[in-house]
Amino acid sequence: MIGIIGAMSIEVDGLLAIMTGRRDRTYCGIRFSRGKIGGTDVVIARSGVGKVMASMCASAMITRFAPSLIINTGVAGAVDPTLKIGDIIVSSGAVQHDFDTSPIDGTPKGWNAELGTVTVQADACSTGVLLRIANEEGISARPGIIASGDSFIADNEKKAELAAVFGASACEMEGAAVAAVAAYNHIPFVILRAISDGADNGAHMDFPAFCKFAADNSIRVLSRAIKELG
Repeated sequence: MIGIIGAMSIEVDGLLAIMTGRRDRTYCGIRFSRGKIGGTDVVIARSGVGKVMASMCASAMITRFAPSLIINTGVAGAVDPTLKIGDIIVSSGAVQHDFDTSPIDGTPKGWNAELGTVTVQADACSTGVLLRIANEEGISARPGIIASGDSFIADNEKKAELAAVFGASACEMEGAAVAAVAAYNHIPFVILRAISDGADNGAHMDFPAFCKFAADNSIRVLSRAIKELG
């Protein structure tokens, strides 16, 4: 079974619309919808925004449904300036850009002591499948580091910091939390995001204008990939 998590309805509703044999259950206040897409068993949940909600959702999903792969899907801001609205970024890895214990232990920003790393590595096979299908769909796609934190990035200086410190290609608010929970439980994960804004001083205007267009690109790629990933 594949587990799919999106923060917002716009990021998962298109997948729920093509699910067959749907059965809904609620755990931790989150609705989990189980069924099939393309003949593959899936469970889909809208976590809510932010790392707390994403980690709670991933933990409940693992406990209740034991997925063999977890996919975090949706939209993201472009840290890499060559990314355009609607382009796809697929995680090579994920970092928590707002996690920092360096003042007390001298570790790098984002260091996760439990996992012994800053960057949680995504499942390379799943990353490759999603990139190939995106390209087959005529959508520009590339792998990259996705930086997650509990704030919407709409600031040129912060964007530059994410690039300099983490080598990030894109930023959002949930993926690295899902990645950490998956890694703790030894479950492969991958993050699929389409660019909705530039994570810059104009992001607050771009995001509402292009969020649906970007989310539709993510759904388009993932709906094709599920059968192969399963």
